[in-house]
Formats: sequence, C-alpha cells, structure tokens
Amino acid sequence: MKHHVTPLKDRVPIGQKMAFGAGHLVLNLLPGALGIFMFFLLTAFGMDPFLAGLLGGLPRIFDALTDPIMGFISDNTNSRWGRRRPYIFVGAILSGLFFIVLWQLDPEDSVNYNFWYFLIMSMVFLIGNTMFATPLIGLGYEMTSDYNERTRLMAFSQTIGQIAWMIVPWFWVLIADPDLFESQAVGVRRLSIIVGAICLLLGLLPAIFCKGIDSANMENRKVITFKTMFSNLKDLFQGIVQVSKNKPFMRLCGATFLVFNGFQLVASFSYFIIVFYMFQGDYGAAGNWPAWFSTITAVVTAFAVIPIISAMANKWGKRNAFIMSTVISIVGYLLKWWGFNPDEPFLIFMPIPLMAFGLGGLFTLMMSMTADVCDLDELRNGMPRKEGTFGAIYWWMVKLGQALALVLGGLVLKLVGFDQNLTIQSAETMTNLRIADIVIPAATAALAIWVMWNYSLNEERAREIKEELIERRGEL
Repeated sequence: MKHHVTPLKDRVPIGQKMAFGAGHLVLNLLPGALGIFMFFLLTAFGMDPFLAGLLGGLPRIFDALTDPIMGFISDNTNSRWGRRRPYIFVGAILSGLFFIVLWQLDPEDSVNYNFWYFLIMSMVFLIGNTMFATPLIGLGYEMTSDYNERTRLMAFSQTIGQIAWMIVPWFWVLIADPDLFESQAVGVRRLSIIVGAICLLLGLLPAIFCKGIDSANMENRKVITFKTMFSNLKDLFQGIVQVSKNKPFMRLCGATFLVFNGFQLVASFSYFIIVFYMFQGDYGAAGNWPAWFSTITAVVTAFAVIPIISAMANKWGKRNAFIMSTVISIVGYLLKWWGFNPDEPFLIFMPIPLMAFGLGGLFTLMMSMTADVCDLDELRNGMPRKEGTFGAIYWWMVKLGQALALVLGGLVLKLVGFDQNLTIQSAETMTNLRIADIVIPAATAALAIWVMWNYSLNEERAREIKEELIERRGEL
C-alpha cells in the first residue's frame, strides 16, 4: 500500500486529542460506575431484585429512544460555537450533577419511594448524558478528514478511555470496606459525588478545546423549533432510513454487535470462574483477583494493544487490522481454558494480551471507519452531514446488544446449571461454564470476521471520496 503523509491541516493537535480523550474517559467512567453501583441497590438499599431489574432495563429503553433524536438535533444545529460543542458543555454539567443526585438514596426510605426516585432520576440523568455523549461522538467523526489521522485520534481517545476500566473494578473494594465507610449506602453516596465531579470537569474539556468541521456554510440544515417538531420527526425518520441503506455502515454495526455483545454476554463469567472454580466458592480467598484481572486487561489494552492496532491499520488498512485483531482475540479466548488454573492463579493473566485485541481493536477501528462512512453518506445524500445520527445509531446497536446480553447471560448461567445459592458448584457445571465462557465470544468474533470480509470502503476509496467532496464543496 502506498504510504500517505497526513497534511498538516488534517492533523489533530495533541491538546485537542487529550481533550477528546478526556471526554471518552467520561463516556467510560459513568456507565462503568453506574453498573457497579447498581449492584448495591440490592445490598445497600434493600431494593427488591425484580424492581432492581426494572431499574436496569427501563432506562435503557428510554436511552435508546433519545440517542437518534439528539443526533439529529446536533446535526442540524447552527451556532457560533459549532454544531456539537454547546450540547457537550451543557451535557457534561448535567451528567455530573444528576449522577450525584441519582445516588443520594437512603436505605431508611421505603422500597417504593426509592424505586420511583431512582427511576425518575435515571431518566433525567440519561437526558443529560445523551446531550453530552451523542454530540461528542459526532464531534470525533468530524475533527479530521484524513483516513489515517482518524484512526490515530480514536486510538488516542480509546487509550485514555481505558483508564476508567483500570479504576472502576476497585469500586467494589472501596464501597464494601468498613474502614472507609460506615456502610455500603454511605460509600455509594460519597463515591458518587467524587465520580460525578470528576466527570463534570473532564467533560467540559472537549467542549472548550476541540474543533469540528466548519459548518458555517453547511446547506440544507433543518430548523429546530417547537413549530417544526412534527416535520423534524419526519426528517429524522428519513435520515435513519438513509443511514440503514448504507451497506458499509451496517457491516460495522453488525460486527460491533457480534464482537462486543459476545464479550458482554460472558463478561461476568470470569468472576464466577475465579471464585467458584479456582477458589472453590471462597470469596475471601478469591480476594482482589477479579479486580486485578479487569484492571490488568485495561492496562494492557490501553498501553500495548491499541497502539499496535493503530499501527496495523496504518500499514494494512482498517478492515485488515480488524480481521487480524479479531483472530488474535479468538486465540486469547481459547487460552482461557489453560489460564484459569486453580493450582497457578497467576496464569489468569496469560490470555489477556491476546484477548484485549478484541475490544481494543473493535472501538478504535469501528469509530474510525464510521467517520469514513459519514463521507460516503455526504457524497450520496448531500448536506447536512450526519455524524450525530450515525453515532447515535451505532451506539443504539451497542446498547440493544447490551440489554440482550444481560438477559442471555442469565439464561446461559441457568442452562449450565449454575446455582447462586451453592458455595460449591458441581464439576459438570463449572466445566460447562468454562466452555461457554470460551465458545460464545470466540463464535461471535468469528461471525464478525465473516460480516466484515467484504467491507468495501478501503483507504483508496476513502481518499477518492474525500477528493470528490472537496471538489463539490469548492474547497482549496
């Protein structure tokens, strides 16, 4: 492949990359903390398990509905600060504040009161979070028009975002530590203040320092007012239809759905295998091994795997880099059979460097390729560019898969015979659980390779599209 030097005007300055990365740290820290704090609804606040399940599922449905709407609004916004940055600024403030308010529950209040309080505040929090997250992702797609610089930008942001997953696993340890907090409820309330404040401050950085495409002369943007609400809904639906007809984009969505949610479906299985297979159900003996497993995975992903994947994409193209990294991850999943060894606990870290190529390659490359797809959409359908809509639909697929993974994960546990009330699980159950932990993500990763095999938007075609767009816009 011919080596291409990125023009100076298409390079994203390191300060902007750091600010965009700070936004991605928030994108990872908020849902990561939310997922762990949700566990303490049961143990710290006495929430009924069925009601806790509703609190996990109902807001996700609401969130899936608001994402495309926010994407459409930011695509068609016309302001002196650009299309995305005003929403990112306000959304960062609302996300941080409402995350804090969300967790100021009191175990002394009734279960019904805490249920309705949490449900309503979850909706309010998600409005602020959607206002922040959807325009931020759209902004990333338009910060550079260069094929390779897009990958470098996404790699940088994903590396910083992984810092959240180095921290989040230790929330379990901190909240449950009686030397730090007099109760789990107090631990959740106080830690939420720290997390919310950090996310508020970091979330403001991309709104202040990052620059997107110059949209001053962008044509065909819709007027967003209460009077145009119904016509806007029609335009939103038409935009979603156009996005769904973009075959390269649908391949990206399909591959992401398979890789990410194959991983998510068995994400909790490693914890159960460590506790019940390696340490025979002794939580005390298992100690911090699960937390270290997650933290080391994030460290390896951030500082080793993502830079390697970025270099692979630069040398061999994004599609080829995705296929190679996914194959490597499958090998890593297979190594878990020997890595989870009761006699040699440190072997649990052996598969990590290879497994990390799965998610490390996925979001680094898919987000970069989605930016290329936005160029293709502009070529086919004209202005306005739809980075916000593409980002919203892409992450809607991710969230849909997460919801399905939560349901199917519990089903798999039931099918293998796992009994949460038993300290010692049967040998057959643990064998079946270990097989499922390997086969499911390996199989979905293999399917993702098949989906991406005929992905057609390579570097040569992407550069041709860029030149055609420059000529059409009359740019120098």
